[in-house]
Parts: sequence; structure tokens; C-alpha cells
Amino acid sequence: MPTLYVENVPDELYQALRKRARENRKSIAAEVISLLERDVPTAKELHGRREFYKRMAELRAYHSEGPGPFPTAEEMIREDRDR
Repeated sequence: MPTLYVENVPDELYQALRKRARENRKSIAAEVISLLERDVPTAKELHGRREFYKRMAELRAYHSEGPGPFPTAEEMIREDRDR
């Protein structure tokens, strides 16, 4: 597994990271890995997102022939008035 070293981290950022790690009961390194996993998508994650957006576009483009087996609100109101 590769190792990542980060130099010249601003004190304020380091203290915030340290506080966050302490609150989550993790080491600073474990907290950094958690943040990277959450905020930096892998190739697999990006592929999944593309597939999701592609599927959503297909669903958005789909137009049904009619309202389906149920009457529209307008049809129900007219039927009720005709009684």
C-alpha cells in the first residue's frame, strides 16, 4: 500500500484535523484516509456515477402513452360533478 506524506500543513488546518480525529476516536492518519475516501472518487465510483446519470437521463426522457390505469384528477372531478 502506498504511503503519503504531507508537508507544510497550516497549523489551523492541522488542529482542526486533530480535533476531528479525536472526536471520531481515530488517529489523524485514519481520519485523513476517511476524508479522502469520502471526498476523492475512485475510477469505480466515477463509473457508477456515470451509469446512474445515464439511467436517470433515460428515465427522464421516457414519456408514457397516457396517464396509466388511473384517471387524472380532472377526470375524477368531472365524474364527481356529473353524479
